[in-house]
Amino acid sequence: MHGGVFSELSQVIIVTVAVSLVMRLLRQPLILGYILAGLLVGPSFLNLIHHVEMFETFSSIGIALLLFIIGMGMNVSELKRLGKPVLIAALSSFASVGSLGFLAASMMGFAVLESIIVSFALFFSSTIIIVKLLSDRKETNRLNGQIAIGVILVEDIVATMALLFIVAGDSERGFNPESIALLLLKGVVLISLLVIANTRILLRISKFMASSQELLFLFAIGWGFGIATLFDMAGFSIEVGALFAGVSLASLPYAQEISARLKPLRDFFVVLFFITMGQSLSTNNLQSALLPALLLSTIVIVIKPMIITLTLGLLGYTRRVSFLTGINLSQISEFSIVLIVLANTSGLASPELSAIITLVAIITIAISTYLMNYDRELFRVFERVPLHMFEREAKYKEHKKRSGYQMVLFGYHRGGHEFIRAFRQLGKRYVVVDYDPAVIDVLEHRDVPFVYGDGTDLELLEEIEVENAKLIVSTFSDFHVTRQLVESIRRVNKKAVIVCHANNQEEAIDLYELGASYVMIPHYIGSEKVSLFIRKNGLRRTEFEHYREKHMAYLRLHYKASPEL
Repeated sequence: MHGGVFSELSQVIIVTVAVSLVMRLLRQPLILGYILAGLLVGPSFLNLIHHVEMFETFSSIGIALLLFIIGMGMNVSELKRLGKPVLIAALSSFASVGSLGFLAASMMGFAVLESIIVSFALFFSSTIIIVKLLSDRKETNRLNGQIAIGVILVEDIVATMALLFIVAGDSERGFNPESIALLLLKGVVLISLLVIANTRILLRISKFMASSQELLFLFAIGWGFGIATLFDMAGFSIEVGALFAGVSLASLPYAQEISARLKPLRDFFVVLFFITMGQSLSTNNLQSALLPALLLSTIVIVIKPMIITLTLGLLGYTRRVSFLTGINLSQISEFSIVLIVLANTSGLASPELSAIITLVAIITIAISTYLMNYDRELFRVFERVPLHMFEREAKYKEHKKRSGYQMVLFGYHRGGHEFIRAFRQLGKRYVVVDYDPAVIDVLEHRDVPFVYGDGTDLELLEEIEVENAKLIVSTFSDFHVTRQLVESIRRVNKKAVIVCHANNQEEAIDLYELGASYVMIPHYIGSEKVSLFIRKNGLRRTEFEHYREKHMAYLRLHYKASPEL
């Protein structure tokens, strides 16, 4: 049996790679390639999958990891900061798109409950697609990017509640008020326990776990799967539990590192999720679903961006910001797919509706990718249209923020505090990158901007936009780590000043050849500083005693092992 599963998995991956290469050449999102590959390996074409239950288990793991990481990215404080425009835009989108989706589904002959599910599915926008494209284009700090991210945060919260209600219902009893009340009570108890764990236990445990990168990785998986199982035993779904498990870790200083380390694992199993979804489709279902899917896709691609643009225009945002935000939200979400899969599993939605929503996802994700990539050209066309209702007097104009940090310090110990003092005197934006939990505590206590993570992690370097930095300092003592860091930075940033550490002359020469601007050799710097002191003060013992006391006081202040560091 295991050989059969391995053989099937191998064949499925090979087909998926081939389809993904074609999608890459066509500049389409790979998620579409995964679904199309699933359709190819399914019963309608190659019929390669026979151990369906095993692939469904892989699918469950993938979606659990996806929601776990999304949960860690939920930031309620960011939602509060963006405030009124985000909430109003989300509400207007839900009222208009939800109503149109409900009306369209009802006209197609679907039951009331199925029509409600359709209205929610059309409301959600894709967190993965939006955040990835905005990050790739360095627009997460632009005003339209911030509003779009704020809206999908609201949508993620609504999606969580929708998933809870789907779990509470079934095909025979529908939504029983008693079962919903009991489930909500269980939910309150579980969430309360998570809050207590977050405030009393998690920080201490995670601090210990973070002392080892492998241990932190295992802890994250164990926590996510354990909480997901607990929610499943309480009557919720694994998906809901995974989401709340992620939310409970979102406030930890190690959340970014956990997320970065889980993403490769998530990507593999999410691929299998979309493949499993694709293989469940049949050509007959797709043929019958095509016209309804085109109608619903029109609501998402045309009506939804128009509503967002109009809403933000009425709130006083410029046409450009309003239009670009609307374009960013012109697709349905991975939550929509999860919602319809759960509804189908619970008997609340028919396989036909599942096929329609899946096809809507394919159509809207494909088209929205093009819309987002060519949004500036589309805006130039839109700008010529004399529709003044889309813009009132601009109250909120876009102010470009400096992208990334101008100065980055890798490693706080070994003199890092001296560089921070210099950074502050320069008055430039800076950040400290370190993976030592004790150092993170110090930085948090001193209100120093930091990122917890490994300096050799390419994804982390991309997130802090190291390509835009002007000065980069590394105090890492490990030569191989420093070498890899210098190489990675020089590939994307040729102009930055790079200051790093070497243990001897040979290492320093190697780092200079790689592009380091200045290499610190401790013995050389120490000898140079002492020789200057001798030339200045001669052999007077009192001067040495004075310098000794000053040096000891400095060391006690900066190197003693306490949070006051």
